[in-house]
Amino acid sequence: MANKLKIKKGDTVQIICGDDKGKQGEVLSVNPSKRKVVVKDCKIVKKTIKPDQEKNQEGGFVNKEMPIDISNVKKVEV
Repeated sequence: MANKLKIKKGDTVQIICGDDKGKQGEVLSVNPSKRKVVVKDCKIVKKTIKPDQEKNQEGGFVNKEMPIDISNVKKVEV
């Protein structure tokens, strides 16, 4: 049986605990099997990228949103 979640992609949510407590953002993706959501501009980490000559890609750092547990967010009515 699939897990049903009340939060969907595109909803506005508020972070209720953690480093980003109080921030609001739009849900970019939902993973119901792991009970995780990715919220725009919340839980940002710096990831390193290796240079790739085949794709003509430079190395360096990129900011990326990481998943947050669904129990740490609440839906905000707009």
